[in-house]
Amino acid sequence: MKKNLFLFWCSVIALLFLSQQIQAQKVYSTDSRYDADVTVFVTDSKYDADLLVYKVSSQYETDGNEGRWFFTESRYDADKKVYFTASKYDADLLIYFVDSRYEAGWRNRERIYLLY
Repeated sequence: MKKNLFLFWCSVIALLFLSQQIQAQKVYSTDSRYDADVTVFVTDSKYDADLLVYKVSSQYETDGNEGRWFFTESRYDADKKVYFTASKYDADLLIYFVDSRYEAGWRNRERIYLLY
């Protein structure tokens, strides 16, 4: 009995750990703010952004919640649905698209919860 209980808790802890590590950033851009999980504004300056985003060409190139986004064709394949707004004041998250995958990452980690 104790052995089964121990194995159960080990598997629960392992699943929790893996779920935190597997957070891929597969994103779907929706046309409706009401369908979106997060409202996003693209800034002109990386210094104003909460997150620096690099667009990857394959879903296998995503690396957790570190700003490497793969845009899916289907909302059902995405981990998050985003709506791009024209106003910075309507946005939950400010992003800036970078040219290098090594520049991607969080500048304001207080907003990281939006993409989990």
